[in-house]
Amino acid sequence: MNLETKWLEDFVALSNTRSFSASARQRHVTQPAFSRRIRSLEQAVGVTLVDRSTTPIDLTPQGQLFLVTARNVVEQLNESLGHLRGLSMANEALDIVAAHSLALSFFPPWISRLQKGLGELPTRLIAMNVGEAIHVLREGNCDLMLAYHDPYATMQLDAEVFPSFSIGSVKMVPVCLPDGQGQPMFPLEGSDPLPYLAYTQGAFLGRSVRMLLKNDPLRMRLRTVYETAMAEGLKGMMMQGVGMAWIPDFCLRQELNEGRVVRAAAENWDIPLEIRLYRCSLVHKPGVEKLWRQMMKLPRDFLEA
Repeated sequence: MNLETKWLEDFVALSNTRSFSASARQRHVTQPAFSRRIRSLEQAVGVTLVDRSTTPIDLTPQGQLFLVTARNVVEQLNESLGHLRGLSMANEALDIVAAHSLALSFFPPWISRLQKGLGELPTRLIAMNVGEAIHVLREGNCDLMLAYHDPYATMQLDAEVFPSFSIGSVKMVPVCLPDGQGQPMFPLEGSDPLPYLAYTQGAFLGRSVRMLLKNDPLRMRLRTVYETAMAEGLKGMMMQGVGMAWIPDFCLRQELNEGRVVRAAAENWDIPLEIRLYRCSLVHKPGVEKLWRQMMKLPRDFLEA
């Protein structure tokens, strides 16, 4: 196992506070995440560093010895980074994780709009599935998470620990290519089997579609011909005429406006979605705090795409 620098910083913090909860607050992560990182450090060095049987906790003899090395490494690294960065936090980029469809189609115009109200906002964006994004946020390995709001609370995010802003309302629309007369090739109305482009079982958007179809006879007519976790992947196959799919409307507004894609059914088959920006309240990174305060002052219609 590779040894990560942040684990050394965690260990130094723990040696100072002798408390997992206090150290977690100091390191801006949840206590379970902090505990896992200390255990990862112990696994990496191959010895037990912390005596957890005492209150407050104490270091083992091996931990006392390793603390000297850890402090030296952390101090030398901070000194070097301080010179390289000029100790400036003002322009430090915010690390944002986002669902794939939001990263590709939603984030660019939204962040551009936000910067018009707040000024330059350096960001680093990483696309991943919602489950992975939640894990990264909980572990303190990102500053913000852009995701669809889960009305069924399956994401299990405590609103106090992970506050959020609503930044958009969108719809998932059933779509397909038009036929020669401009009508949908695969209309939901009728009785014929339909080639269906589906989200994989664990995909968040797939859960929304399954909730819509749960008690409807239509689900018996859908013949799955392709599956992927990503809306953009379904869009690509739909554009090839392979079948119909439910896709967020912001992913294909131009295609719909130009008539290259058409609705497969009326609006009563649309699925409303809310997009939220999440943070962890235990993290007090200056750039995140500043952005959150600024966003609270902006009018709602400016925040939402």
